[in-house]
Amino acid sequence: MAKLELHDPTGSIEIKQPHAKRLDQIRGKRVGFLTNEQWQAYYALPLIKEMIETDFPGTEVLALDAFPKGNEHIGLPGTAKLVKESGVDAIIIGNAA
Repeated sequence: MAKLELHDPTGSIEIKQPHAKRLDQIRGKRVGFLTNEQWQAYYALPLIKEMIETDFPGTEVLALDAFPKGNEHIGLPGTAKLVKESGVDAIIIGNAA
């Protein structure tokens, strides 16, 4: 009988930094957006903002331009500082571009 050995390309990675803790609910929270402005973000993000405000009364959703936009800005320490200082409970980053 022939024996086949296959390489598993999925591999394994060590988790060095976990994601931020997820909110138990969004109602009553303060939410912001970070965007690189790609793949129709100009269309999708205003719609997401409106849906959150409609579906979760009491949730404060910051203006879409509350933080710097674009790939050259969203990863900078200064942007992270602005996000922390804003007091948001959550950030929605991009829209799956």
